[in-house]
Amino acid sequence: MAACDTCGNDYDTPMAITQHGRTHTFDSFECAIHLMAPSCAHCGVRILGHGIRDGNSVYCCEHCVPEDARVST
Repeated sequence: MAACDTCGNDYDTPMAITQHGRTHTFDSFECAIHLMAPSCAHCGVRILGHGIRDGNSVYCCEHCVPEDARVST
């Protein structure tokens, strides 16, 4: 058994996820999201989809992108 990197739970069927050369152990996708998913630069919510990138920042939705960074269509 291996302890979850997020919550410390010792789980009998953990999963290992490698990102940027580092491997983490988790007992659930929820714990993986808390440790690995990016946070919106405006509201802080964890981004599970593609998000919207602006330079080095990522936002969860159009509403959170700063006015001066929005592209008009």
